[in-house]
Amino acid sequence: YSKTLLMKNYFEEIKKKLIDNINLEDVEIIDNTQFHKSHKSFDPKKYHLELKIKSAYLNSISRISAQKMIMKVLKSDLDTKIHALEIKIEQ
Repeated sequence: YSKTLLMKNYFEEIKKKLIDNINLEDVEIIDNTQFHKSHKSFDPKKYHLELKIKSAYLNSISRISAQKMIMKVLKSDLDTKIHALEIKIEQ
């Protein structure tokens, strides 16, 4: 398997977890890992991701509650495969 295919499959897994656990219309995952290679704590096995989420439900609750919900769903990933997560909840 190519690294790109594994990454794509992993992002699909993340997407599925979010959609299965939170009421979302759409989620886009952007890999920003390459922009962090010079950081001292950089780990090539962990991702720097940006999530662009469309969700009327998440927009109806507080931003903190929405982010906590997302972090809870992705907890094991944050412990193992995700170094940084930027969350954008769109209207």
